Amino acid sequence: MATIFSKIIAGEIPSYRIHEDDRYYAFLDINPLAEGHTLVIPKVETDYLFDLEDDLLADMMVFAKKVALAIDQTMACKRVGVAVLGLEVPHAHIHLIPINNLHDIEFSRPKLKFSDKEFRVTAEKISAAMK
Repeated sequence: MATIFSKIIAGEIPSYRIHEDDRYYAFLDINPLAEGHTLVIPKVETDYLFDLEDDLLADMMVFAKKVALAIDQTMACKRVGVAVLGLEVPHAHIHLIPINNLHDIEFSRPKLKFSDKEFRVTAEKISAAMK
């Protein structure tokens, strides 16, 4: 059965797309810890990040770096934090989270709420920095 992320890649479920290529897809997390919280996923459906082939995993990190640099340029943050949890959705993914202190990346914190317009503006801003 396809994961929610596979359905997002296929366009069956809408997302706030940041960037994609033939192997990876980056989009805003709809339950973010911060404005600009982005997920990076491989287009191949694999449950566990470390089950990915070495070259796919390495290239995914390079793809994530490009997205993180765009987030860093457009969001008010000291760093872009990186987290891999892998328990919420059975599809490998990396969280890129704009942070200003260590507590900003705590997943037990309440998630932020943004309107559709706010998500679209954020996605467009980060996406434009990718070019």
